[in-house]
Amino acid sequence: MDLLTVEHVVKQYARHKALDDVSLTIPRGSVYGLLGPNGAGKTTLIRIINRITAPDSGRVLFGDREIRPADVLRIGYLPEERGLYKKMKVGEQAIFFARLKGLSRREAVERLKQWFVKFGIEGWWDKKVEELSKGMAQKVQFIVTVLHEPELLIFDEPFSGFDPINANLLKEEIMALRDKGATIIFSTHNMASVEEICDHITLIDKSHNILSGRVDDIRRRHGSNIFEVAFRGEEDALRRAIEGRCEILEGAPEESAYRTLRLQVENDGEVRSVIAAVNEAVELRSFREIIPSMNDIFIRAVAGTL
Repeated sequence: MDLLTVEHVVKQYARHKALDDVSLTIPRGSVYGLLGPNGAGKTTLIRIINRITAPDSGRVLFGDREIRPADVLRIGYLPEERGLYKKMKVGEQAIFFARLKGLSRREAVERLKQWFVKFGIEGWWDKKVEELSKGMAQKVQFIVTVLHEPELLIFDEPFSGFDPINANLLKEEIMALRDKGATIIFSTHNMASVEEICDHITLIDKSHNILSGRVDDIRRRHGSNIFEVAFRGEEDALRRAIEGRCEILEGAPEESAYRTLRLQVENDGEVRSVIAAVNEAVELRSFREIIPSMNDIFIRAVAGTL
C-alpha cells in the first residue's frame, strides 16, 4: 500500500510556476529519492507535503485520504536550512521540540538520552547550542526530527556538512528507521547516496516530473548495451572474432594479468553470440554489463539527452 500520493499538483509564485502538474506515488516502507537541480521545485513540493504552503490545484493523499493538518504530527521534517536557538541549552531545546510533536516531558527525556548516547553527544546536554560544532548541531536536529517516530520522514540534504564517518552513521540510522517501518523522502544532489539507499526516485526539472521509478529499473532501462570484457590472449584475435557483431569502445583500464575492452552490442539478442565468439577467440575472464550511474542519468535527463 502507498503511504503518500501527489496528484497533479500545481503551484505558482507570481510569474514563476514552481510545480506544473506534478504527480508521484511513494510506497509505504520505502526510501524515496526526490531529485532535481536547484530551482526545480523540490523544496516547494516538500513544503506542500508538510502543509507549510498549499497547492493552487491538485492534492496530496496520506494513505487513502487527503492529507489533514493533524497529519503533520505523523511527519518528521529535516529542512536543508536548519536552525536552533543559540542561547538555549541543547537538552532543553531538544525537549521543547519533542513536546511540540506530542511527547510528554518524561518520554522526551528518556528517548533523547538514548539518542544522545547513540550519537556520542551525551556530554553536550547542558551546553548552549552556540557551543556546538556544525556537525553536532546537525545531529541534534536529526534526533528531534525522528524522535516522535513518525510514519513519514523527510530529509532535505541530510548529509550536508558531515564528514564521511558521521555521514555513514546517519545513513545507517536512516536505513534502520526504514527497516522499522518508516517511509522516507530523501532530497539530495548526492547521486552516490541515491544509489546506496533509495528504492525509488522522482526527478523534477523545470517544475515537471520528468522521470520516476525504481532505481535499479531506471538504471537498467537507460543502459546502452555496453559490456566490459576481461580476457587473456591476443586482442587481434578477439577483434576478428567479434567483427560485425558489435562495436569496440576503447579506453577501458587494464586489470592485473587480464586485459579489458568495452563493447557496445547493438541489441539484446546479440549478446549471447558475442559472448560465445569472445570465448572461442581468447580466455574469457568476465563479461559484465556496464550499468549507467544515477549521476549519468541525472545529467542526461536534465540536459534532455536521455
